Amino acid sequence: MNSQILSVREKVGYGLGDAASHIVFDNVMLYLMFFYTDIAGLPAAFIGSMFLVTRILDAISDPCMGLLADRTRTRWGKFRPWLLWASIPFGISCVLTYTVPDLSLYGKMIYATVTYIALTLMYTIVNIPYCALGGVITGDSQQRMSLQSWRFVLATAGGMLSTALMMSLVNGLGGEDKKLGFQASITLLSIIAVLMFYFCFFTTKERVVSPPISSGFKGMMSDLKDIWKNDQWRVVGVLTVFAIIGTSVRGGVMMYYVTWIMESPKVFSIFLSTYCVGNIVGSALAKPLSVRFCKVTVFICCNFILMALSFSMYFVPMDKMMVMFCLIFIIGVLHQIMTPIKWVMMADTVDYGEMVSGKRLTGISFAGTLFVLKMGLAVGGAIIGWMLAMGGYQAGADAQSPETLKTIITLFTVAPGLCYLCCALIAKCFYRLTTEKMKQVSQTLHAST
Repeated sequence: MNSQILSVREKVGYGLGDAASHIVFDNVMLYLMFFYTDIAGLPAAFIGSMFLVTRILDAISDPCMGLLADRTRTRWGKFRPWLLWASIPFGISCVLTYTVPDLSLYGKMIYATVTYIALTLMYTIVNIPYCALGGVITGDSQQRMSLQSWRFVLATAGGMLSTALMMSLVNGLGGEDKKLGFQASITLLSIIAVLMFYFCFFTTKERVVSPPISSGFKGMMSDLKDIWKNDQWRVVGVLTVFAIIGTSVRGGVMMYYVTWIMESPKVFSIFLSTYCVGNIVGSALAKPLSVRFCKVTVFICCNFILMALSFSMYFVPMDKMMVMFCLIFIIGVLHQIMTPIKWVMMADTVDYGEMVSGKRLTGISFAGTLFVLKMGLAVGGAIIGWMLAMGGYQAGADAQSPETLKTIITLFTVAPGLCYLCCALIAKCFYRLTTEKMKQVSQTLHAST
């Protein structure tokens, strides 16, 4: 394991890779449901079901991509070359997803399904190698935390660039034509994302080298069995599902919350920016907190506090806008303190798995994480679509029913709160890779090399 101190340039380069991913990922969480219902005119219940059903493909594509990345051999390494090869197709898929063709309703539904599948597939091809790259740039635990902290500061900034400016770009580039505005805006953002991926490729280096693994079918099946046997990987997988369901539900319903509960659609960008600024502060705090305290303890405490704040937000009166802004800022800080820690926890499960089985399965480990992450995203989108439909949401209406308003409030506050509670309890009861335990794991791996 190489304990070399990473340069700021390499940390920035790696972080810009996730900034590129978040330009799309955050857009999907915050705008795609709204885009499909209010711009493309598709039924909310259909979109919710589409989000869930299309995840079946990920059950195949994600592990396949992880197995393929683990077996990639180039002069650039295992994972970096995929950033070079897949970034442009990824950008094109983004533009196609935010395009509304001149078709019938059923034609638009088919088009939305096909382009959304293409988007998630290209996200898989570029993002699984990117996430795995963070586990092989360095084997030093503290350097990993520093790398992940830089990553999420820049990732949040990328998401903020994409989401906080999105509606301004839509209005500026499309004017009254919102369909053109969304398409032109995502085209511009996709070009920026591709350039960021290239910068990530050229500024990073893979240092943790694992021995070659079998490329045959039996070898791949053996990898899948070994990763499933890693009990700590399974725990982080479950944590990831609950964490992303809570995040995607809150993010996906934020536009509806600001429009119908705060009754001020014009402040959406400010409200979202407040949350994103909180995210940036939280990302910066993750490393010093995890150095002073055990990262697992920090993770658990953040989740318990987030649960309490989310439940409290349910009782905030609609006219108390300043209280809402304060709460969303604090939620943003705490949420992003725990996010880099969770990714370090996943990287730690790879080291732990190598100690137990003798095989370093970085690609398939992160592929599994991305799979459950996208499953959580799909479930979150489905929950929004189904509950809005059950609550009687009417796209483009001048007003919504009391039942609809209650549904929106519940989605924005109680639903994420329950997810945070589940994360806290699962980590407290089942996750064992504390800071002290990882020192023992590192010593064991060093002794075996």
